[in-house]
Amino acid sequence: MSRPQPNTKEYKLLIGDDESVAIPQQAPPILAKNLRKPGIKSAVAATRALPILSYCGASILMTVTNKYVLSAYEFNMNFLLLTIQSIVCVILLYGFKAFNLINFREIESHISKKWLPIVFLLIAMIYTGSKSLQFLSIPVYTIFKNLTIILIAYGEVLWFGGSVTRLMVTSFILMIGSSVIAAWADITTNIAITSESSFNMGYFWMGINCLATASFTLTMRKRITLTGFKDFDTVFYNNLLSIPFLVIMSILLEDWSISNLETNFPSEMRNQIITAILFSGISAFGISYASAWCIRVTSSTTYSMVGALNKLPVAISGMIFFGDPITLGSVSAVFVGFVAGIVYTVAKSAQQKVITRHQNGYLPMSASSHSSREANLAIKNEKELAP
Repeated sequence: MSRPQPNTKEYKLLIGDDESVAIPQQAPPILAKNLRKPGIKSAVAATRALPILSYCGASILMTVTNKYVLSAYEFNMNFLLLTIQSIVCVILLYGFKAFNLINFREIESHISKKWLPIVFLLIAMIYTGSKSLQFLSIPVYTIFKNLTIILIAYGEVLWFGGSVTRLMVTSFILMIGSSVIAAWADITTNIAITSESSFNMGYFWMGINCLATASFTLTMRKRITLTGFKDFDTVFYNNLLSIPFLVIMSILLEDWSISNLETNFPSEMRNQIITAILFSGISAFGISYASAWCIRVTSSTTYSMVGALNKLPVAISGMIFFGDPITLGSVSAVFVGFVAGIVYTVAKSAQQKVITRHQNGYLPMSASSHSSREANLAIKNEKELAP
């Protein structure tokens, strides 16, 4: 009597668009069935939902706190503010590590040298963002941040082999439209109040901020893939390495005269301002960790898209806490920007369904396989750029 042969077939694990590795699998229908179980899908969704929600909360807190410090108190020493925020972050990291609540890599010189470009981009991103908030209202600021998503989406096409669909392009058009409406509403409101038209420097800083944010997001994602950094490693390196540069920039570019210090820290409000700045440092720690967590677990475009959908509550917070003008133009801009976020989310979902259909006969690609593919792409890019 012949022995029954095991139910073994050769299946392919899809790694890239045209790369696959043959993998023998026994009883694959059971594996495929398990992968389709609702419980597994729910667990995957839950692991992505937590960092996304954390980033949303941290984003609102950070924006409102910085606006409060920079506008409510007319604080003009932005580099000093960023230095304090970074120092508070590092102190919190070491404090949590002392109680064995977290762990992170200590500074290594060879990694630090490669991480410096990210630090410069981080400083540029945060500084230009703070300057934008100094001149623009929160609704206008948050709407214009949507433009960063377009830059990141096309950056992912170049760096990580992503793609842009027609529906995504539609959402990009809506994002641009919401920004135009917001700018028009802001300019007309200012003319009505001041009876004169002048260029708002906030738009200049906002443009630079969009470029810096896109560059930072894409570069950090690539470097995280290459170094295998965890969330607290990223936060620690970003904040510790940025401190000396921020101190130098503050000393060279900011006014440290007695009169300006009195303006920034008036005696009757000194304690309130110091408390607000320290709290902004805590919120900076939250946004640093949540950003790194969200980028690692999702994609850099998804991370930015979550920020776009988060614009509605952030804009509303500006209207509530800072008395930003509530006009037809400002409300329309926020609404169009929010719709753009929804359209983009639908577009990404449709794109994923198409990819899944094309993978019929293939095992689903794991997160580790996806990371390996990105690492190979990044290493290939570095080799091509190497002298």
